[in-house]
Amino acid sequence: MNLTNYRTLGRSGLVVSPLALGTMTFGNASWGSDDGVSQQIFDAYLDAGGNFIDTADVYSGGRSEELVGRFIAERGARDRVVLATKFGFNAERGNPHAGGNGRKQIYRALEGSLKRLGTDYVDLYWLHVYDMVTPVEEVLQTLGDLVRAGHIRYFGFSDMPAWYAMKAATLAQVQGVPGPVAMQMEYSLVARQIEAEHIPAAREGKLGVVPWSPLAGGFLAGKYQRDADNSGQGRLSGSNPFSGPFTKFTERNWNILDVLRAVAAEVGRPPAQVALAWAAAQPGVTSSLIGASKLAQLEDSLAALEINLTLPQLEALGSVSSPGLNFFSADLRRVVFGGAEVEGWPN
Repeated sequence: MNLTNYRTLGRSGLVVSPLALGTMTFGNASWGSDDGVSQQIFDAYLDAGGNFIDTADVYSGGRSEELVGRFIAERGARDRVVLATKFGFNAERGNPHAGGNGRKQIYRALEGSLKRLGTDYVDLYWLHVYDMVTPVEEVLQTLGDLVRAGHIRYFGFSDMPAWYAMKAATLAQVQGVPGPVAMQMEYSLVARQIEAEHIPAAREGKLGVVPWSPLAGGFLAGKYQRDADNSGQGRLSGSNPFSGPFTKFTERNWNILDVLRAVAAEVGRPPAQVALAWAAAQPGVTSSLIGASKLAQLEDSLAALEINLTLPQLEALGSVSSPGLNFFSADLRRVVFGGAEVEGWPN
C-alpha cells in the first residue's frame, strides 16, 4: 500500500489517500514547525502522492490555514488536493457567536477560513466539536445550504456523540439533502472507545472514519518511558488535550506500549509505524490523520503503509488494548438466539 492507494470517503465521490496530512503543527512556535519545515513536510507529502490535507481555523490562531493556502497556491495544486478545515472552537473570548455550531457562527467561521486559505471553496468542512446546544437540524440545513451554494463540497462531524452523527445521516437520507460523509474521532491502540457505538454508527450511516491522533499524541511512538521524568519530551508533557484526567501515562497504556514494542521488534520497524499500520487495518477506517513537526517524522509515518501485520500480531495488539465487551456483545447475541451462531450484516 502507498499514498496513491486512494479510496472514497464514506459513501461519496470524494477520493482521498489512506493517510491524511494533519497541519496542527504548521505555524505552531511551541511544539510545531517553522514555515520552512512546514513547507518541506507539505511538499514531501504531495510528492509521495498524498492528496488529503487537514487543518482548522483555530490551529496556530489561523496561521496553519494561511500556510496551507500559500503552499497549495505555490504548487498550483488546488484541483488535486482535498482541502479540509474545521469550525466550532471559539475564536474570540466572551463572544458566544465566535464559536459553536449555530448558523451565524458557521458562516462567520467559513468566511474567515476561505480568506486565510486563499480559496473560494473547501472540499471537506468539519464540524470540529459538538457544542451540546445547536439542534442537528440547524447544522444539517446550514451545511447543506453551503454545499448547494458551492462554498463547500462535502462535510463531516468530529468529536460528537454517535447518535448525533447518526441522526444527521438519517435525516439527510430521508429528506434527500446533503449529509455528512465522514466522522473524525480520536482512535488508536490506547483509545478504542469509539468501537462501541461510533464505528457501528459510521457503518450504518455510510460514513468514513478518519482517526485523529492514531499515535496518541506521540505516546505510541515509544519516546516516553515508564517510571521516568517525561517532562519536556513533547506534546504529552505540557498543556494539551491529553493532560489531567485524559493523560496517556496510565498503567494500562504502558502495558499496551510494551506489547507494541514487542510486535515492532518482530516486524523490524519502529513502534510508531506499527501503531499506524494497526489503525489502518481496522474496519471502517478510510484515512488516518498524521502530523509532523520534522520531515523525518513524516517519512517515518509514510513508511507504515508498507507494513502488513500478521493475524497473530493483530490479535496480540487487539487483546492487550481491548476496551472490553459492552452490553451488546457477541455473547448477548448467542443468548438471544438460543446459543446459535448468527452473524449480522455487514460484519
